[in-house]
Formats: sequence, structure tokens, C-alpha cells
Amino acid sequence: MERLLCIGIGYLFGLFQTGYLYGRLHGIDIREYGSGNAGTTNALRVLGKKAGIITYFGDALKAVFAGILVELLFQKSHPEMIRLLVLYSGMGVVLGHNYPFYLHFKGGKGIAAISGMALAYDWKLALCMMVLFIAVVAVTRYVSLGSILMMVFFFGLLVVKGQMGYYQMSQNYLYEVYLVGGLLTVLAIEKHRANIGRLLKGTESKLGAKKNV
Repeated sequence: MERLLCIGIGYLFGLFQTGYLYGRLHGIDIREYGSGNAGTTNALRVLGKKAGIITYFGDALKAVFAGILVELLFQKSHPEMIRLLVLYSGMGVVLGHNYPFYLHFKGGKGIAAISGMALAYDWKLALCMMVLFIAVVAVTRYVSLGSILMMVFFFGLLVVKGQMGYYQMSQNYLYEVYLVGGLLTVLAIEKHRANIGRLLKGTESKLGAKKNV
């Protein structure tokens, strides 16, 4: 029951579509431009750097706030699984961000939300993810490649740290952590399916190009 409640809490937070709302303030539906999604990269390329920065932090912070709320609600009653519940809330945020019911389930790709979820769950893990993402994008200028590799790294490091005892949870809870992390990774990669095709063909847009991903 607690798991479903945390997913529900996260989903409600995820419905705050920063890119969509920012676009509406400027008289456009951002989903009708560029890549057609309401995420950070499309906001950056369609509306500029300021829009990209605002969208990223808005989408990341909603996952942080969802995690904080879950900690406040369940820290005393479920201390042994609080990290797992924070992760479930993060999954809810990603689902709300990617599939907002009031926008006909057409949102973003969830990468900023996942980075915020990682920050709420384990700030050291989140820092490593961001360093990798920035390094890949700086070298290749492919945001999609940075996002995909960051997610693979996220899952791998999550498992490694879990098995090394960093999260101080029973093995059964750790298996759930890996399951949720794996589902988020698969979802993120699936959302980048078209980008992967373009990367393989050499036609993917680079950061700074006019063409949108």
C-alpha cells in the first residue's frame, strides 16, 4: 500500500510540466515544435537557454520535493525501507512527467526528473550521473547519447552500491530497488528509441544545431 501511495504522490508532482507551462506563458504549446515533447532539450532548442535551464530545474526539483514529502510521511513508520519508498515516488514523478493525463499522456522523456529522483535518493549517485552526462555531451554534443549512457550508468552503480551495503537495506528491499531502477532505465531508453536510430545512422542533431531531437 505504501508503495502505491508513493507512486501516486510522485505522479501528482510529475504533472507539473515545466516546459509546457513555460511555453504557454510565451504563447506556444512546446509539444507542437521541435521534437514534440515537453522536456528540457526541446525547451532549450525551441525557446532558448533560459527556458532550458528553468525547465531542467523545474522538472528535477519536483522529484526532489516528492522524495522529501515521502520521507516526512514515512521516515518514522518505515525507516527500514524509506530509500525504497523515495525511489517509488521518483518513479511516480517520471510517469507523471512522461504521461500527464491532462495533456493526453504526452509529456517529456523523464531524464531531468530521474536526475532529481537520484538526488533525493543518493546525492553521490546523482553527482556521478551528472558528471558523466556533462562529459559525454561536452565531447559528443549529443544530449540523447549522454542521457542514455547516464541511465545505464545509473542502474549499474545503483546495483554496485546496493550490493556493497551502502543503502543499509535487506536484500529483499534491494531487489525492489534494482527492479525500479531497471524499469526506469528501460523506460528512458525506450523514450529515446528514435534518437538511438538516428545515432546509428549518424543523423542525430547535436547540441547547438537548429534541428530538434
